[in-house]
Amino acid sequence: MVSPAAVAVYADHSSKISSSLPSTHTMQPGAEPIRVLVTGAAGQIAYSLLYSIAKGDVFGKDQPIILVLLDIPPMLPVLDGVVMELQDCALPLLRDVIPTDKVEVGFKDLDAAILVGSMPRKEGMERKDLLKANVAIFKTQGAALDKYAKKTVKVLVVGNPANTNCLIAAKSAPSIPKENFSCLTRLDHNRARSQVAMRVGVPSDSVKNVIIWGNHSSTQYPDVHHAKVNNHGKEVAAFDAVKDDSWLKGDFISTVQQRGAAVIKARKLSSAMSAAKAICDHMRDIWFGTPEGEFVSMGVYSSGNSYGVPDDLIYSFPVMIKNKTWKVVDGLEINDFSRGKMDATAAELVDERDTAISFLGV
Repeated sequence: MVSPAAVAVYADHSSKISSSLPSTHTMQPGAEPIRVLVTGAAGQIAYSLLYSIAKGDVFGKDQPIILVLLDIPPMLPVLDGVVMELQDCALPLLRDVIPTDKVEVGFKDLDAAILVGSMPRKEGMERKDLLKANVAIFKTQGAALDKYAKKTVKVLVVGNPANTNCLIAAKSAPSIPKENFSCLTRLDHNRARSQVAMRVGVPSDSVKNVIIWGNHSSTQYPDVHHAKVNNHGKEVAAFDAVKDDSWLKGDFISTVQQRGAAVIKARKLSSAMSAAKAICDHMRDIWFGTPEGEFVSMGVYSSGNSYGVPDDLIYSFPVMIKNKTWKVVDGLEINDFSRGKMDATAAELVDERDTAISFLGV
């Protein structure tokens, strides 16, 4: 998370700490390193995330990495400590670590950008003020992507409000395809999957094809009408495996919707370990594709969808991924119960978008 100063900082600050890791490695010659940016890099989500990326859990066990860590100037001393720890892990895939607060350094020649940093909502802050602050941050970061990153860069927005922040970044980077931008709803997806698995008494990987529709907010719709559960070797519909329709249409949905708040109430901190795991899952699926017959949830550009969701939103859909390209899963039957919830979360996103866009020219 970043402070209010971030709005100006992302645009203006120009100091840099440079740091290199030893160049000795065990990789085959010819494997070119990819450049991966993490923003909000001194924060707790990044602290849970960076080791997994640097170890090869996301982009592959034979893919060298240059990690670029962006944060605001007051966090640079903390970031230096993170760099020291990454060095001390002695990870053979990690070729370089570049901590910086300069967008021209942070966004240069990127293959992947994971935008974790955003303005958190403070007590007493109006929603429109939160949107305005984040529009400033993500307009700047989108413009930096447009100017400095590779046109093939894959951009994942994590910082909240993630869907609308992602939309603003995409609109601010007109030379990068909008399909290259996505926001994180995989944490919600994983929460839904785990809730069903615990209810049935099976491992979480025995549950597939849950869906998160819409916004990464409490209006999201966790949908298991198309989910399957492998229950002792037999694949059955989730409703048949759970055998409790009122739970699936009631407490299950509210538990997933409110899970982030429940973690904050218990830990006094927002989800970090589970968020980092979801980021890894999301980016790994973009890089390597989804398993045959399975789909995952991602916030992606809505234009042209077949589910009646308004165009020009970043909305979470079920997607399949192949060759680093996502495709919304079409043809799923939507009942009246689902339709109402999908429309409600879309309405919230339209309202967020319209408010945010009103700030774009400011």
